[in-house]
Amino acid sequence: MKKALAISALAFALPLVSSAALNNISDVGSFIINTINNIVVPVLFALAFIVFLWGAFQTFILGATSEAPKEHGRSLMLWGLIGFFVMVSVWGLVNILTGTITFGNNSNINGGTPTAGVQVGG
Repeated sequence: MKKALAISALAFALPLVSSAALNNISDVGSFIINTINNIVVPVLFALAFIVFLWGAFQTFILGATSEAPKEHGRSLMLWGLIGFFVMVSVWGLVNILTGTITFGNNSNINGGTPTAGVQVGG
């Protein structure tokens, strides 16, 4: 089972690596950040959502008659919410990093002092 999972993961990851066309270090940085933003974070959001839903199912459906599944479901819901919080925080930090460090996207950078568009004095 583990071997099949590893082969399928490699089969899905191989097109990402082969089409990346990494020529320099800024392309590597862009590739890593885009992979995190577009693949890893949505998968982790989905896992956290599934854990939260399974916890809600255990709490409200299976836990209707007994207390043990209700407690387990509550803890799963809590861990799902913690997962959401961590993922939003990490995703925000990655986007802040992307906004501050420009990896190969130097097209809209203006040097000097920013202007307000108002001409003062003359």
